[in-house]
Amino acid sequence: MDARDTAVGAGAAGPAAPPYYAPAGNEVALFEHAWRNRLPLLLKGPTGCGKTRFVAHMAARLGRPLHTVSCHDDLTAADLTGRYLLKGGDTVWVDGPLTRAVREGAVCYLDEVVEARKDVTVVLHPLTDDRRILPLERTGEVLEAPAEFMLVVSYNPGYQNILKALKPSTRQRFVAIEFGFPQPDAETAIVARESGLPAERVAPLVRLGNALRALKGQDLEEGVSTRLLVYCAALIRSGVPRDEAILAAMIEPLTDDPEVRKALLRVAELTLG
Repeated sequence: MDARDTAVGAGAAGPAAPPYYAPAGNEVALFEHAWRNRLPLLLKGPTGCGKTRFVAHMAARLGRPLHTVSCHDDLTAADLTGRYLLKGGDTVWVDGPLTRAVREGAVCYLDEVVEARKDVTVVLHPLTDDRRILPLERTGEVLEAPAEFMLVVSYNPGYQNILKALKPSTRQRFVAIEFGFPQPDAETAIVARESGLPAERVAPLVRLGNALRALKGQDLEEGVSTRLLVYCAALIRSGVPRDEAILAAMIEPLTDDPEVRKALLRVAELTLG
């Protein structure tokens, strides 16, 4: 399958500890209430702001397996539900990640769902209303989602255009939470914890990150993500000079334009001194 399916959850040695996540508001409680009430959830926010980590944290917190699918232009409904494959001369049905999640009562997370083909959202509709079913036309099955199953999807509103946008009829099937980047003190603590670089050395990087984010919509399509800040701090912790780490992890990933790169380096120079 083209879909990247990752299962995370309780193993033979017992349930794993939830991945680290620092709440920014009431998103943890909202997720738990949505799960208990069997409601699908939509997460929207910029790239690298913690949406995927949040879902992994919540699945582990609730003790449910997690199936994550990174959506893309070629992702089809069959990639999610399953297909017949040849195995040892026999034709056998192989469940896709969405079908496995329904059967297991797992959390299924579709990352950047607007990148998938339109037939993907159609197959999700019966799971996102009071029916909570997944019809498998190829096998004739109609799976009823157990109470523990939850569908979570995400997208970045900043990348939406007329060709890639969630239809209102789809959006209104979900409870939604908007994500943003953490406040500077919180982001400093997160980056320090994830990278191992002391907070006093991380704080200037966070300050620069916010300065670069202010340029979004002008010279940049997207600002520096918390993920890139962690990468930059990790490079510095391992011995890479600060300016080289900033260039590699905070400037080069944002643009290929030499003039824009020069302008961003100037912003770094003015911000950090």
